[in-house]
Order: sequence, then C-alpha cells, then structure tokens
Amino acid sequence: MTSSNVTLVAPVKGVVVPLADVPDPVFAEGTLGQGIALDPLGGCLHAPCAGEVIQCARTHHAFTIKSDEGVEVLVHLGLDTVALEGKGIEPCVSLGQRIEAGEPLCYFDVDQLVREAVSLVTPLVVLDAGGREWVSLDLRAGDIVQRGDPLVVLGPERLADDVTDEEGGDGQVLERSLVLAIESGLHARPAARLRAIARDHQVSLSLLRDARTASSDSVSALMNLGLECGDDVVIRVKGRQADAALAAAMALLTTPEGHGPGQAEAAASSAAPSVDLPAGLLAGLVASAGIATGPLATLSVKLPEVPLEGLGRKLESPRLKEALERVGCQLEAARERAERSGQTAEAEVFEAHQAWLEDPDLVASSISRLEEGLSPGQAWREALDAEADRLRATGNPILIGRIADLRDLQRQVMLEFSEGEGSGFGDITPGAIVVAEDLTPSTFVDLCALAPAGICLAAGGTTSHVAIMARARGLPCLVAMGGGLMEATESCLDRAVVLDADNGRLELEPDQARRDQVVADIAARQARAEEERAEAHLEVVTRDNRMIEVAANIGSAEEAREASDCGADGVGLMRSEFLFLGRDAAPEEDDQRQEYQASVDALGSRPVIIRTLDIGADKQLPYLTLPAVPNPALGVRGMRLWQTQPALLDTQLRALLGVKPLRHLRIMVPMVSDASELEWVRERMEALAAEMRLTELPLLGAMIEVPSAALCSAAMAKVADFLSIGTNDLTQYGLAMDREDPQLAAQADVLHPGVLRLIQATLSGTANRCPVGVCGAAAGDDLAGPLLVAMGVSELSVEPSRIASVKARLRRLDAAVIAREIDTLLAMPDAASVRKALAPLVDAALDVEPTPERILT
Repeated sequence: MTSSNVTLVAPVKGVVVPLADVPDPVFAEGTLGQGIALDPLGGCLHAPCAGEVIQCARTHHAFTIKSDEGVEVLVHLGLDTVALEGKGIEPCVSLGQRIEAGEPLCYFDVDQLVREAVSLVTPLVVLDAGGREWVSLDLRAGDIVQRGDPLVVLGPERLADDVTDEEGGDGQVLERSLVLAIESGLHARPAARLRAIARDHQVSLSLLRDARTASSDSVSALMNLGLECGDDVVIRVKGRQADAALAAAMALLTTPEGHGPGQAEAAASSAAPSVDLPAGLLAGLVASAGIATGPLATLSVKLPEVPLEGLGRKLESPRLKEALERVGCQLEAARERAERSGQTAEAEVFEAHQAWLEDPDLVASSISRLEEGLSPGQAWREALDAEADRLRATGNPILIGRIADLRDLQRQVMLEFSEGEGSGFGDITPGAIVVAEDLTPSTFVDLCALAPAGICLAAGGTTSHVAIMARARGLPCLVAMGGGLMEATESCLDRAVVLDADNGRLELEPDQARRDQVVADIAARQARAEEERAEAHLEVVTRDNRMIEVAANIGSAEEAREASDCGADGVGLMRSEFLFLGRDAAPEEDDQRQEYQASVDALGSRPVIIRTLDIGADKQLPYLTLPAVPNPALGVRGMRLWQTQPALLDTQLRALLGVKPLRHLRIMVPMVSDASELEWVRERMEALAAEMRLTELPLLGAMIEVPSAALCSAAMAKVADFLSIGTNDLTQYGLAMDREDPQLAAQADVLHPGVLRLIQATLSGTANRCPVGVCGAAAGDDLAGPLLVAMGVSELSVEPSRIASVKARLRRLDAAVIAREIDTLLAMPDAASVRKALAPLVDAALDVEPTPERILT
C-alpha cells in the first residue's frame, strides 16, 4: 500500500460529461461506482493508468484495469455498444496483460459507432477505490480534455498506523489483522452482517486477504475471498464511526457462531455418506436430529417460465430494479414475521438474502445481460446461474451450500416476470416425510406451513441455511443423501416410512412393530418435553437435597420477558452493553432506567442481576475512544474502565438506583481484580444513593473472571453480596489462551484441572459467606453443569430456551456421586482426562445407562 494519490488520466480526447448526465441509469445512478464520462473526439481508447487488464468484454467494448495501487477502473466505450458484437472495434490488449498508462486499449470506427450505437459517451468508472477518497477536479460539463490529462484523482490511502484512535474526522481509517473464528467460514449470513454493520455505522468496510480486497457492499465479493475458519485476514474501516464499526466487525468475525457443525463435518457434507446399508435403508448426514414416521411424499419446485428476449436495457433495467425492490420488501416482511414468531435463525437467513439481493456485482451482471437483449427474468436467471457455477467450482462445501440461497433468490425474482406459479408442492399432507433434490430457505418456510414430519434432501449440507432453519424448528432432517434418493424412493411414495435423523437413516420398509416403536418414542419425547415445560416454573432440588436456582442470561427487556415465560428463577446476567452500542452518544439516564425497570418488572419478585457496562479496547464505542493496545483482553475493560470514566459509571448507577423496588435488583461489576475495586464501586453507589435520598440499596456483586479474584475470594466475600463466575473469561485468563483464537478453541476447556482449581478456590474462599453462581457457557454444559453443582455452586444461569431441560436434568442429579470424586478429578493432568473420567460419573449421578458414544471434546 502507498500513501500517494492515484491519478487516472483521460483515455481519449473528449468533452466532459458528468456521470449523472450519462443517458443510462446504470451509470448515472452510480450502480457501478463513482466516475466521469467523455464524449470522444478521437478513435482510440487508451489506458487511464498502469496496471493489469482484469476484464475484457467479449464484444471488445469494455475493459477493466487494476492499477498498481489496487484501484479497479472500468472504461466503457459508448452505450449499448455490446449489441454491435465487436463490429467496428479492434482490441489491443488481452486478459491478464500488463499495460502502462497511455497504451492503446482499442481502436474504434467513429463513423460506424455513431451510426449504430445508442451513444458514443464513454464512462470511466472506479469500481473499487481501495479505501481512497475521491478528490474533485475543476472539471465542468462541456470542458474539453486532452488525452492524458488528469481526469480523476483518488486521495492517499491512509494506513492504520498513521491514524490514532483518538482521531475523529470523517477520514478516520482503522485497520486490524485477525484470525477468522466462524466455524463455517465467511458465508452469506456473516457477510450480510458485515454489510449491515457498515451501513448502520455509515462507514466503508473491506476485507483484505493476500492481494485481494472485497468490499462489504458485495456479499458475493466477500464470499469470493474463500475465507475459512483459522484464516488470517485484514479488516479496514473508514468513516466517522470507524471505531464502533471495527469493534462490531471484529466481534462478528472472531466469535464462533456457537451452533452447527465444525469444518470437518462441513467438509463431509458435499457428498452422500459412503455407508454400506441393507436394502430398504438410505443414509444421510444429520442436519437436524429427531425421529419421525409418516407417508413418503416427493416435492419438486421448478423455476418459473419467463420470456427469453427483452426490449433492451433502457426499458428493461428499470423493470428489473423494481422487481428487486419488490422482492426485497417481501424478504423484509418475512424477516419481521420470523422475528415476531421467535424464529431467529430464519430471520438471519432472510436478512442475508436481502443483502445478496442488493449485491452490486449480481445486479451489474444481470444488467450486462440486458445489453445482450435478454428479458429481465432471463437476465437474472443467467446471472445467478453463473454465480452458482462459480460457487460450485470452488469445491468449498460452505460456498456450495449457498447455492440453494441463490436458487431461492433466482426463483423469487423470476416470479415477478412470470404469469405461472412455478411451484410444485403437489399433494403433500401434514405428517409426511418429504423427499426433494434440495430446498431453498423460502420454500422450506412454505413447506413448513404444511406441517411435514421430516425432510430428506439429496443435496444440501449440514451448514446450509435450510439445515440451520430445520434445527431451529426441531424438524428432523437428513441432507446429502445422494443423487439416487429420488429414484430410490420413487416406488415408496405414499408408503409409511421411518426417518431416524438421530442416526442418519431413512427406513423405506419398516414393519408395523418398528412404526409402533417410533410412534411410542415420539410420544415419550413429546411427553417428556411437555413435562419439563410444565415444571419449568418450579424450584429445583437435586436428589441429594441441594437447592439450585436456574436463572437466565439475557441482553434486553424483551429477553427478560422470554426468560420469565420459560420459567427462569431470575436473571443471572443481563448484559447492559446493548444499550451503549450502535450510538453516537452514551444513553441518557432515563433511557437506561426504562430498560432496566422493564426487565425487573418482567421477572416479578424474582431477582435480576444487571452487569454494568463491560466494554474495552476490543469493543470500541465511538463516543468513548480507548487507545489501541496489543492485547485488549488484558487492557482497560470492565471495572478498569470505571476508574478512568467515573462519570459514565455514575450515570449508569443512577439509572440502576432509580429502579423500583430495589430489593429485586442486583448490580454486578465485571472484571474485578480484587476486593478494593469492588469497595470503590460500593462507595460510589452509596454516595449516589444518599444524593437520591434512597432508604434501601440493591445487592452488589462481582464477577470472578480473572485468577486474582478467584484466589482472593475470601476478601471479596467480605465486600460482595454475591459472586458470579464467568467461566469463559476465567478459562481464557487461567490458561492464557485467547478465547477468540479458533486454533486454541479445543484446548481452552473449562474442565481443565487448572480452571477447576480456580473455581474450587472461589467456592472455598467464600466459605458460604455469600452465594456463588455461574453465568458462563459451562452452566449449560451437560458435563460441566453437574460438576459445578457438585462443587458447591448454588445458581446456574443459561439461555432462556434451555431452562426447562436444565431444571429437569438437575432434578435427576445426585450431586454427591460426583462430589466424592472431585479431588481425584482436580488431580488429573489435563482436560481430556477430566472429561473421560467425568462422563460415567455424570451418568451415574443422573442414574442413566453409560453412553459409550458420548462426545468427549
């Protein structure tokens, strides 16, 4: 990278035409990017800069050059000149050729083009400015420029090292290196979220990998980088809110998604399982576990029929854009419906589709096909066919899994230009086991309205959006069953079959006894789930008479209401960060109080623990700029922030102290290192309470996240009313392993004996002087949760949806069985040893048969 300007020179002598005045909406509306145009006064186009020719139109009318500085510029000879099929144009360069500024790109017959082309006006468009600003030149409409005169100047590209974090102008540029932690790689949903982050913060955002750059404006370009979990990538953000946008993007890219299979499973999802099975059994990959029985039905969805030829780009381009807008509105409506019904996974899929629908690369590809005389529907079809072929050619199973999403968008837009329905749901009855080649997300949602019992797909993968949506709905689903699925099931239509999605099997010839067994199994599972939900509001007492509270981790008042409905004994952790993020200024005291009050009201008389702002250099706020540090996890965050920003703490404390009644509120301080820090907060709280003339105070507690706090818990217990162990950070700091480094994810295990000893030290130090809970991920872990209870933890805080099942599991627990072996577990050499020994102990404590296939990692 360089800090000098990039100057693009006039490719031909001509009359200046502002891009907005070009008689073509694709250029005039800036669909392809900023630029300027010339009405040529010569018969040869020349290179506007030195670089590599990265695109040559088949019809020789357009050339794209990537400059030595990484700027991509399009030179487009005339308008609608593609229709000439190259007549009257003689190319001088070829794809991949290195050229210097001023070298000929093509010669053209001016007279012939004047007679046969719509216009000779020649746009020069910057497709990718590489993070540079457009510098205006003193050029006006009608000015004549000579070939080689400066036509466009792009300002210097500023490096992150040249920009201090305190800088706050519109030109702020920040750059960070990171290791991608998203297990499934940079696929459509995280790409769409990056785009949303850039738009919400009004910044330009791009990713750089090796010599390639992709803007967040284009979901396709981001996916084309082929980023997989563990890959190094650089993120560059420019704009007034660059700090906040960078923090949000870093958090997105360096946090595992937390659901779905890992890379190994994803790699297997592109082909049918190679399993030798007896006749009547078909194998598939488990996209969503479960078991079902019902009649077999076939689903086939065909593309709508659309006209092949159109009326030219001028007439058809507006029609295509209007259709894209209509489909975009439909997707937004679908997203809102999914959110209202609690289908978060579906809402995220529709959001990703909205981003892809607006992808400038796909739109430009479609519009270019309008130039060739295709209709809008056909142009969109061929553009997405080409993109699907490109994704398939990568061989990357994650990208291949996104083809179904492209087909979904392809069909929806084509329907806008078709009089037919284009669907073939057939006579699918409720309770059917549906087989299909593949499903798009929108078709999946439509199919679910028919209440199928299960789904089997010939294609697809365990990381596809349909798989994610099936898991979210609890619908049994197998994928990647192979091209022979439809043929193998053709003779079994309407016959009762069994889908065993727990073990990856479709049973085509089950006898009556097997079907009865499955029906009984389904009934037992449903009854068990109903029983768990019915008892979710009851207290938990283990079989060895330990009283355990099961609380909820939440992030808003809306989630507090959900937690109450799910039977939470209280809120073990309310993250207050959501009130502070995505703003230009800190939230006012009244705004905070209203949200806190709504959360307390939602839980009635049950306690609500609200954590004060936990922010640091890794999660920046635009109005609270912290200096960049080599390791933000060890810098100013949590409690340490309050000592440098006391006014921010005072505002939050006043808002919290304004909640009524205060006896139901608990205030928790994050990242406390020792008792003196918590004492400082208590003094501030008491002083403010005196100013507000309060007669009662809420309980004050601390998170145990760093080893010093765990080892000094005896002193902490003298100051704190309660303690809560944040197992995620305690594991990170206890093992000196960055929790966001995917290469260390398997080793950063809460069941490491060293981490367990820190937890034991916390519990021993308090000596029952104050309660100790756990609000980290370990609280809901099938192995770690029972162990924590056996060690003496009195509260587990989990996601609202898990409350019923966690409570039911704890009621079956005899924690004493595990407690007797704690010293042995803590003396083991590593986490793997602990897991191996703990699994049968938990089975015994739950009085269940040992499970030899239990996953130990």
